[in-house]
Amino acid sequence: MTALLYLLGVVTFVVAILVSIGLHELGHMIPAKAFGGKVTQYMIGFGPTVWSKRVGETEYGLKAIPLGGYVKIVGMLPPGAAAVADEVTYDEHGQQVVRVRKSNTGMFTQLISDARAAEWELVEPGDDERLFYKMPWWKKVVVMAGGPTVNILIAFGIYASVFGTYGNPGDVEIEPVVSSVQECVVPVEEDGRVCTAADPVTPAVQAGLEPGDRFLAFNGTRIEDWRQLQDLIRGNDDGRAEILIERDGRERTVVTNTTVSARPTSATDETLTQVGFLGISPSADIATGGIGYTLGQMGQMTKDTLVALATLPAKVWDVAQAIVGLEERDPEGPVSIVGGGRLAGETTAHEEIPGNDKLAFLLLLIAGFNFFIGMFNFIPLLPLDGGHIASALWEAVRRGFARVLGRPDPGYVDAAKLLPVAYVVASAMLVMGVVLIVGDLVVPLHLPES
Repeated sequence: MTALLYLLGVVTFVVAILVSIGLHELGHMIPAKAFGGKVTQYMIGFGPTVWSKRVGETEYGLKAIPLGGYVKIVGMLPPGAAAVADEVTYDEHGQQVVRVRKSNTGMFTQLISDARAAEWELVEPGDDERLFYKMPWWKKVVVMAGGPTVNILIAFGIYASVFGTYGNPGDVEIEPVVSSVQECVVPVEEDGRVCTAADPVTPAVQAGLEPGDRFLAFNGTRIEDWRQLQDLIRGNDDGRAEILIERDGRERTVVTNTTVSARPTSATDETLTQVGFLGISPSADIATGGIGYTLGQMGQMTKDTLVALATLPAKVWDVAQAIVGLEERDPEGPVSIVGGGRLAGETTAHEEIPGNDKLAFLLLLIAGFNFFIGMFNFIPLLPLDGGHIASALWEAVRRGFARVLGRPDPGYVDAAKLLPVAYVVASAMLVMGVVLIVGDLVVPLHLPES
């Protein structure tokens, strides 16, 4: 049953990501067609085609490697005018025919020339006014921003649904209120087992503490939050503990002695340290909220994601070092779709996680991937969508200045000149993707042990 649940989690996550990719590409294709552009392919995946069907002028299909997708919009690159055109003629229908050189000196010049030639092989008679590069700049922005915007809207929809019902696990307020009382003192590695006659009673039981008791003071120090109370208890060793609590609206004082027990140094450091121990768990309130709350949380996520994107190469380098055993893998570091699938599988197969918690984790995992994909694609570098957006915006600025200054129209921005940057960025993305996938197979991240 556990294996089946694990598989269910993996399949659910992978299907959700593939659906997200498909919707991302629809975000490009729908406005492109609405603006009169010609879309010849709509594909989910890369590599060999597994299945396809042509509807009108567009081929829809699935490819073998489900790590992305694309839509082919005809005329993304201008011919480059006389600088790269061998010959400009007109056919029997009066359509312009541009022949582009396929041989140039220099590696990048050759690549650009080949890219132009491949692009213009798709142009057919009647396509002249449907070419993407001829669209007004704002239409180009809408078409290219449509994909990542869809991902961010998917993330928003999931976040709003989860935050408004289940709550936000990342925004938890831990209060100095007793949630549960531990009956006996046991070693930390045996937490959760049944108490025996040989196990000493906890100081909390001796003091008569009950779930719902709110701490007001500890040895005369007023309590403001759980962290303060925890520090006071841990620092009390086996000393006397005079505790002021509120129960059923009335204040009362209880007295006990804390005991000394080996406990983790902190939530992130599992090194055991001898500290004062009382034997209580605090109440944790998960924040909930509607659209305004969700927007606020996504605003903070945007800041965090920008920082993560800026440090992504360094984080991937750390994963590479973890693969060869030079360091431990950072549990807060990046993961690939493979790592995401493993986490989804572990969550659904975990016997101690309640069903509603599993569903919330899976939804938030899917939302997180969508949000990151959307933000990543807005990076203003080719071949990402943000690179095309930046080119369109630069075209608007350049033509606007020319108009204001009374100069000739400088024409369309030639995105082909940025192809060397695109090749470098694409190569870096490929390397980072491979490193993360290998890392998720060799040194995978796992759910924290309960």
